Amino acid sequence: MQLVIVRHAEAAQGSPDELRPLTPTGRQQARSLGLRLRERGIEPDAVVSSPLLRARETAAALGLGDPEVDERLAPGASPADIRDTALSRGETVVVVGHQPDCGQAAAALTGGPEPAFPPCGHVLLELGAE
Repeated sequence: MQLVIVRHAEAAQGSPDELRPLTPTGRQQARSLGLRLRERGIEPDAVVSSPLLRARETAAALGLGDPEVDERLAPGASPADIRDTALSRGETVVVVGHQPDCGQAAAALTGGPEPAFPPCGHVLLELGAE
């Protein structure tokens, strides 16, 4: 299966943390990433987001399908949470989460180094059958 792990795009400062929206730059980052993924032929069976507003807005702005919310992707998600969220949702799944969770999951699932994850950064992973 293909798993695309996406960190949410640039968000506004503020409180409460879970209600921080994307900035105009963040919305543009997410739209641009969605376009690049479509150009690469990425057509996800599912787009799954953290419940926090900035992640939900990122998932929607990608334009890759109607996002679902999964509580397991909230800040503090483990690599297993991210993998398990994607399992049984199709052959290609996009998950939108937070740092450092995204980088830690990418490293754990590939056995490689932790990649940089700027706002709206992403990695595409090929996961074998579980």
